[in-house]
Formats: sequence, C-alpha cells, structure tokens
Amino acid sequence: MQSIDLHAHTTASDGSLTPTELVVKAAEEGLTALAITDHDTLDGLAEAEEAARQMNIELVPGIELAVSYPSGRFHMLGYLLDRSDPALNGRLTLLKENRANRNARMVEKLRGLAVDITLDDVIAESGGGQVGRPHMAAALVKRGLATSVQDAFDRYLADGAAAHVPKDKITVEEGLDLIHAAGGLAVMAHPSSLKLTGDTLAAELVRLRQLGLDGLECYYSQHTPEQTDTLLDMARAAGLLATGGSDFHGNAKPHVHLGHVIGDLPAPDALLAALKDRKNQA
Repeated sequence: MQSIDLHAHTTASDGSLTPTELVVKAAEEGLTALAITDHDTLDGLAEAEEAARQMNIELVPGIELAVSYPSGRFHMLGYLLDRSDPALNGRLTLLKENRANRNARMVEKLRGLAVDITLDDVIAESGGGQVGRPHMAAALVKRGLATSVQDAFDRYLADGAAAHVPKDKITVEEGLDLIHAAGGLAVMAHPSSLKLTGDTLAAELVRLRQLGLDGLECYYSQHTPEQTDTLLDMARAAGLLATGGSDFHGNAKPHVHLGHVIGDLPAPDALLAALKDRKNQA
C-alpha cells in the first residue's frame, strides 16, 4: 500500500506551510502517515501532533540535522524520537543561538557590499519560524537586489560566496548519538548530496552503518528509477533500512509535491513498519 511520506518541512524551519496546514494537506492527499523533519528543530511537532489527532493521520516525529562531512552535504534524518529529550533539545538550542549570530553576520557582510537589506527584512520572510539563507534570498529578491533565489545564492549566500558565513554543524558521530539517545533512528537523507558514487558510496554506507546509521533514503522525489534501484541494492548490502520521502517545502520548492515520493506516488507504508520494528529491537 502506498500511503506515507517520511520527509516534509514546515514554517518551523524553511517550509511555507504551518505544521497544522501541512498535516491537513497530508490528509487531503490521502496519506496515512507523515513525518515532519524540520531542519535542526523540533518546534513544529507539538502543533503537528495535535493536528494529526484531529485529522486521524499518524504523525512520525522527526528532524533533519545538518552534519559536518568532507564531501558534499550530509543531512541526517531522525525518526520516531522523543521530542522532549533534554540532550537533543539542549544541542538544538545552541544551534539556534549560533544560527541567529550567523544570520546577523551575513546581513552585516551584505551591507558591507552595499546591499541594502536588514535583518528585519530577512525575519519577515520566515513566517515566524527558523530563519536561514532561503529567507535571506527571498528578501533579496523581494527588494530587487537579486533576480531569483538562485541568483541570490550564487552572488552572495552560497558556500564561499561574498556574504557567506560558515554554519555551525554537529559531527556525524554526535548526530547519531543525539538521535539514538532520544530513542530515534538515524537515516541518511538524499544520499546524492554527498557527491559520492559507485563503490565509494557503497563502502561509505558500510562504514556509517558500523558507526550506527540505521537507514538510507532510497525513495526520493528527485531520484530516477535507476538511482532508486542502485540505492536499494546498496542499502541491503550495508544492512541499512530503506526509507522514502518527498522533501516537501511548499513554495520554497514548488516542483516538489507532498506525497510524491516514487514518481507521483507516496512511499509504501511497509517502510515505516520496518523502522518501528528496528526501533523495537534496539
């Protein structure tokens, strides 16, 4: 049965729908379960859980952590975790404080480049949630200081660009420890972001499994069928669970649709059942 989406974002991070709006949309799309995996925050989960009860849909408590890695970008999904865990919340609070300092420094650098923008302009684009580079890009576009979000990143905000300030990231080992200590399972999101392929990626997945990684996002809205098959083979070889999600953000990624994980279909609910079985065995 195809009925779940294990990767979606709300206004608590960089999505355009509130937690309630996202849950309502998931129910309207016919999903039976939805994982909210906001970037480096659990702030949207309480509201989402209440909405899920009202809409009779299963809410999978999750998160997406940015972890430091030597190649590409490593985003680690945490599933079925305790959102009240003190260690995880303490680390997320520190990340939030560092992010606020980073935002202010990037605005200062933009102003030093004669780009007339304020931190209030950026915050206004966040919808009351976590503030980051996508909101900075949106503010630049709105004020006519960039022709598009991509242009804003290319000229000012991307890694190494003129106004970029490096992000505080946790290590892979710390991410695994935090998610596991909160009773959750750790999964690598959109593995193509690591910029590793073939035998190199396969060997790295084996190493990460030995460190404690639980799963791999094999089904993903931007994967070709061939990519999916390759990743499923790698996951099996490494002893990793397969998961699947759309990476829905709403207006921030208009080409990505909620529940469209395998082509225009949701992910099979067997993926969530396997996660629950692994959690119960831990």
